[in-house]
Amino acid sequence: MRYGWLIAAAAVIVAGAGGWTVLAQGDSAPPSGFLPYEDAAVVAEGAALYDVHCAACHGADLGGQPDWRSRGPDGLLPAPPHDETGHTWHHPDAALFAVTRAGTAAMVGGDYQSAMVGFGDVMTDDQIIAALAYIKSTWPAEVIDIHNDINMRAAAQGG
Repeated sequence: MRYGWLIAAAAVIVAGAGGWTVLAQGDSAPPSGFLPYEDAAVVAEGAALYDVHCAACHGADLGGQPDWRSRGPDGLLPAPPHDETGHTWHHPDAALFAVTRAGTAAMVGGDYQSAMVGFGDVMTDDQIIAALAYIKSTWPAEVIDIHNDINMRAAAQGG
């Protein structure tokens, strides 16, 4: 499914109409716009967590895998970049957190297949937030501004 991330983001925004009460596991988490990308200690922790849990697929430089927009022989999309060249910043914090925690297939539903597994059993919510804060901290200021606006619009819609 070419629009899997868009569907996952929309599902999180729609499902989260009273906050974060409807994540894949039903646990609550902080509201949209919570990534502490300016907190040096959190970002440093997130960088270490990214190196351990994310870099193998998304690249140590956040550059993703080659041809990340085209399905591989296994039918799965390669890992996208998390730098400004990818689409990570196009999604509100709520969607990024939910996909990282539950995995893409769990968020999209149906028979959607993805190599992106959930890390909710591997990392705590705070660790997931730290890893995402690290990713966001690497984006150029203009991309961060756009992402912050995406978060404000998602929050205004109840997500």
